[in-house]
Amino acid sequence: MPLYSYFAKSLDGKEKEGILEAKNEKELAEILRREGYILILAISKEKEKKPKISLSFFQRKISLKEKLFFVRNLQVMISAGISIPKALNSLAEQTKNKRFKKILLNLAEEITKGKNFSEAILSFPDVFSEFFQNMIKVGEETGNLENVLLKVAEQMEREYELKNRVVGALIYPAVILTFMVLEGIFMLAFVVPKLSQAFKELGVSLPFTTKIVISLGDFFGKYWYFLLLFVFLIFFLFQFLKKTEGFKKFIDKIFLSLPIISPIVKNLNSAFFARSLSTLFSSGVPIVNSLEITSNTLDNFYFKSVLRGGIERIKKGEKLSQILKNYPNIFPQTVIEMMAVGEETGQTAEVLGKLADFFEEEVTNATKNLVSVIEPLIMILVGAVVGFFAVSMVQPMYSMMQTIK
Repeated sequence: MPLYSYFAKSLDGKEKEGILEAKNEKELAEILRREGYILILAISKEKEKKPKISLSFFQRKISLKEKLFFVRNLQVMISAGISIPKALNSLAEQTKNKRFKKILLNLAEEITKGKNFSEAILSFPDVFSEFFQNMIKVGEETGNLENVLLKVAEQMEREYELKNRVVGALIYPAVILTFMVLEGIFMLAFVVPKLSQAFKELGVSLPFTTKIVISLGDFFGKYWYFLLLFVFLIFFLFQFLKKTEGFKKFIDKIFLSLPIISPIVKNLNSAFFARSLSTLFSSGVPIVNSLEITSNTLDNFYFKSVLRGGIERIKKGEKLSQILKNYPNIFPQTVIEMMAVGEETGQTAEVLGKLADFFEEEVTNATKNLVSVIEPLIMILVGAVVGFFAVSMVQPMYSMMQTIK
């Protein structure tokens, strides 16, 4: 039977948390009910053991923007007194994403049959994150779903804005590099072969660099379909590997080591960490459950590992700030110091909220600086490639003109 990490409350307000073995959440709730407690949160330990690889890549993904729109509108509808099934049906009609529409209609049907909202969304873990699932459950158990949805919407909005800033900073260099590669392939496939033929007919002696360019041109001209196949294979291989723990660990280690990228990665994950933990704490979720949920919202393998490894130490009474002190190469010193202040003053949720604001601003500034750093590097790279190609092609032409004279 699976193990569940749980948090429960009695009618007189006593709290209880720990780990129990049960067939499912209903049996766990029954066990706790017999002890006089009501189950608030339950997280199956089996979730961590399940492989991450799935076929979801072939399905149309539901963007963060669509989810944000859904949560915002659901919160407004519920605050207006509209029932959840009716609100879900209405939102299903508004969405243009066919897959999301089917999911919302399915949720409305399951809730109409008697399921709770939190139970119904468990069937779609690739759409509704563990953070969202547990926040909805907290809202249902406390009878405060409207305010919980508002907090979730604010969290998602911050996340959306933050990711947009990072993506926006990378669009310019990505576009430049893409066009450079496409133009290079076009030149090699169509222009270089014609120049190569002219050089052969005139019997011009070719420099080493020119021979390299011509060889590449001949290859692209004859075997361009192999190149396309290779690109597609690399793309699908990357999609497969990025879902494996070993590859994820390797890539995340590189990102934490690169001079320019590392500060952005640390600040971005620190912002997500602080924002998620602040939202969960302010909603009354206990620290053990909050750490488990937050660890699953972070992208970087090493940030996840620190939080997951600290859960057992938290259960033994150790403070989170003391645990983070052991990882100064992962968590910035500001996080460690502010976390300690929050624990000492008893205002951890408020301190984490301010900390999230700080790191979100840091990410914004870092992405602006990233563009200013990358732009000259791209210009140098483009200049070097164009210069190499020009010299390789012009040099034999110059030798040919000298021969004619």
